[in-house]
Amino acid sequence: MGAQSPAALGVTPSEPIASPVPAEHPGVTDLFAVLAYGEISAFYRLTEEAALSPSLPGKVAVARMAAAELAHFERLEAALTARGAEVYAAMAPFTRALDDYHRSTDPSTWLESMVKFHVGDGIAADFYREIAGALSPDVAAVVRDVLADTGHSEFVIDEVRRAVAASRSERDRLTLWGRRLLGEAITQAQYVMAQRDELTELVLAATGDLNGIATLFDRMQTAHSERMAVLGL
Repeated sequence: MGAQSPAALGVTPSEPIASPVPAEHPGVTDLFAVLAYGEISAFYRLTEEAALSPSLPGKVAVARMAAAELAHFERLEAALTARGAEVYAAMAPFTRALDDYHRSTDPSTWLESMVKFHVGDGIAADFYREIAGALSPDVAAVVRDVLADTGHSEFVIDEVRRAVAASRSERDRLTLWGRRLLGEAITQAQYVMAQRDELTELVLAATGDLNGIATLFDRMQTAHSERMAVLGL
């Protein structure tokens, strides 16, 4: 995922808990699995959306984004294998939620695709970074590695900012699109948690309790607003 980190946007993630969740916790396998499916889904999505680019530089930039997502998938694939998990079986419980999210937020234009890459993926990354704060250092390192900014965000920012500066109607349309991405992403996160008790335990460990989860979603909305502002929306 190539969206900017919360720290870059002035949003501080929650502090790590005093006693990290042990690396052997079964929820860690679920976390790696949902991240892996998210990364391979992003790879295929970006390769398809490259066709929407109006320019060759745009197509190349999106191809590089896709390559980064594939590399992240391979990192998670290795981590799952090291835990003794069968990669495809581990990902299976999460395919419906993520596929439904992408179907409900299928971009119809190049700019919608770019906003989804920067804003939509950033929302998901914020959620998983919060969970990483509850993990042992070695496990957290894998999560943060695959959520790191791949360096492609500047291209997205420049593309969108130029377009919305030139067109008020485009800015208004993409602002509404960003709001839709936020709502769908939070719904997806809630659905994913509901699928696996072990993953829910990790989220609770990271946030403390149900009130902590509500606070987490509030922080995600704050980071979303910051990312939209960076895009000129």
